[in-house]
This record gives sequence, structure tokens and C-alpha cells, in this order.
Amino acid sequence: MNFTWTIWLALFGLIFGHGLPGAVVGGITGFVIDSLRQGQRRRATPEAGGYISPLFALLGAVAKSDGRVSEAEIAVAERLMQRMGLEHEQRKLAITAFNAGKQPEFDVTPAIDQLRRWVGLRRDHAFPVLDVVIETVIAEGNPPPEKMAILRQLAFALRVSDMELMALMAMKGYAWNATGGSRGYGSRGNGGGYVPPQRNTQGPDPYTVLGIGRDVDDRAVKRAYRKLISEHHPDRLGDLPEAMRKQAESRASEINAAYERIKAERGFK
Repeated sequence: MNFTWTIWLALFGLIFGHGLPGAVVGGITGFVIDSLRQGQRRRATPEAGGYISPLFALLGAVAKSDGRVSEAEIAVAERLMQRMGLEHEQRKLAITAFNAGKQPEFDVTPAIDQLRRWVGLRRDHAFPVLDVVIETVIAEGNPPPEKMAILRQLAFALRVSDMELMALMAMKGYAWNATGGSRGYGSRGNGGGYVPPQRNTQGPDPYTVLGIGRDVDDRAVKRAYRKLISEHHPDRLGDLPEAMRKQAESRASEINAAYERIKAERGFK
């Protein structure tokens, strides 16, 4: 536990509160504040390993949502287990959950709710979770509406907007096809439904990566960059597995690269 407020208020009470009695009152007050802050941090920090079962169950459901589980989707789950360095029991738990998610009667809502509660107030933990699911969604190329529907449901539960989801997809080489005037996943502009994103062979659009339009001013570009890099910085991820930390590092690199491209294009520092 951090005793910063306890120490500072005890010193303040000692100096300005008539010696020892003031120090005691200040110290007690500071201890209460430190205890409250510690409780808030505990509620905001995900429990280590608490994501394994709901995450792999959701991956199984995503893989099965279009009617069949492909070898590519199984390979994504296998690679994820390896990258996460799951121990034997954790691996068994992940496999069991993945197989449960493949069942026709599986309901994704409880798994998504468990992930939402695990992420809690940590939006910086929401993005690595979405990253993992996106890998399964795009394992076979352009994803069908069924896969995108689950991804969007998860994003909504984790308080990640369509624009932010577009940015995450763009970082993996997919751009939104704005047919019918739609700019968001699953929007129904002009009566149209979901249009699968198309692979961008020229690399991700830097404006899409930052979640902004090309018509914004330089100040808005800088503001969007600062917000994104603060949310995606790997140093903020705490107890997440190394695999997810590496994904966050890659994502931060994409954000920096997009910002540098826009700066070079616009000529500002």
C-alpha cells in the first residue's frame, strides 16, 4: 500500500497543527485517503488470468459464427496460447472454453459480460482484448457479418466506439468501405447493412489509425494522437501477458507511424 498522503498530512499536521497531536490527526486523515485510493485501484485493475476462459470461449464462438471453424482460426487460438505462455492447466482451461464457444447453443453475452467486468475501468486493457478477437475475426480474410456482429458487441461492452474499432482494424491492414455513406461498422446508411472491410494493400490510412477525418485541423490531429498514445502505451498494461504487451507495443508503433506520416504530409512539428 502507498502511504503518500499519510506521510504528507502527518508532516503537515506536525508543522502547522501544534506538534504531535496535529501529526496524529494528519496521519489518520492521510491513512484514510490512502486506503480509499488503494481500494479504487484494486477495483480498476483486472485480476490476473481472469480473462482466459471468457476470452477463448468468445474466440470459439467467433470462429463458429459463420458455420464452421477453419484451420486458420484454430491456428490463431494455438498461437495465442503459445504467445501467452499458458501453463498446462491454463491451456486446458483455454481449450475447454474454446470448444464450449463452438457449440451451437453458446451465448456470447455472458462471456462478453465477464470480459467487461474483468476489464473494469481499465480502457487500456480493453484494446489488447479486442486485438486478440480481431485476429480471429480476420483469420480468413474479409470477415462475414456474423463475426463482425460479435466483435462490435464486445467493443460496445468495453466502451470502445466504432471509430476506435475502425482504427484497430486499420492497424491490421483493413479499411472501412464507406458504401452507402456509412463510416461505422455495421451502420445501415441508405438501408445497407454491414459491408466487409477491404484489405488495404498500401498500408493503413494514417487518419483512420488516429480515428479522425482528413478535414480536421492540426490541433485536432495532435489531440487525437496524444489521446491514443496514452491509451495504448504498453507501460500502462500492468499484469497483462507478454504477448498482449507486444501487441500493444506494435499498436503504439502504428500510432506513432501514422502521426509521423500526417506531420510530414502537413508540414507541422
